[in-house]
Amino acid sequence: MNFLNFLDFKITDLIDIFLVAILLYYIYKLVRGTVAINIFIGIVFVWGFWKLTELLEMKMISSMVGGFMQVGLIALIIVFQQEIRKFLLMIGSTNFSNKRNFIKHFKFLKQEAGAISTDVDAILGACDKMSSSKTGALLIISRTNSLDFVKSSGDKMHIEISQPIIESIFYKNSPLHDGAAIIENNYIVATRVILPVSNERNIPLRFGLRHRAAVGITEKTDALALVVSEETGSITYIKNGEFTLYKDLNELSNMLKEDLL
Repeated sequence: MNFLNFLDFKITDLIDIFLVAILLYYIYKLVRGTVAINIFIGIVFVWGFWKLTELLEMKMISSMVGGFMQVGLIALIIVFQQEIRKFLLMIGSTNFSNKRNFIKHFKFLKQEAGAISTDVDAILGACDKMSSSKTGALLIISRTNSLDFVKSSGDKMHIEISQPIIESIFYKNSPLHDGAAIIENNYIVATRVILPVSNERNIPLRFGLRHRAAVGITEKTDALALVVSEETGSITYIKNGEFTLYKDLNELSNMLKEDLL
């Protein structure tokens, strides 16, 4: 057994490790906060055990685990179909054409204070005010995936975020209050947007079309969604197609800022 072969280190090995690290980072980012994270961790452990048995030349157990990994590939594609779709959207996103957004994909290499460009406080201030008056609202905050395929269904605009602007858009007598408002880089870029509605049957019946639309767009992209219920006034935070719980607006603000990093 040549245990010391790894000492023959080349520049291509360094590049290989770097690329694998980036790939694992984005896979983790896609499944973070979802049930799929447990499956992902399990797969990493099984893969590590497989490679260890190969290194130790334990041929029987290595062939068994290797066969399981190969046969299980189809099952993994089915289990991770939403995450795979998001990953492919992220890779093929038209946002890569924008230099600023391209650099944002590598922001994990350099964490700086004040890197958040979206005015989270103004957004949550408006949501809190609309919650008290039971004004229905649906806000979609773009991250890395392009939302051009839904923006075209609404009215395009370019208005910097402020609390009064958001409240005026969703005011009950406003012609813009129907549908969703799309936020990109601290600007409202579209209103009255029609979103794909989720067919998920596990969504409680108390949630209406706004919530199903928020789940639908966050299933297909990495966007974040805030929904203000017209019936109860509650503020719901949805990401990765799932409802995210929080204690108060301060905790929600911290969660949003962290997810937008």
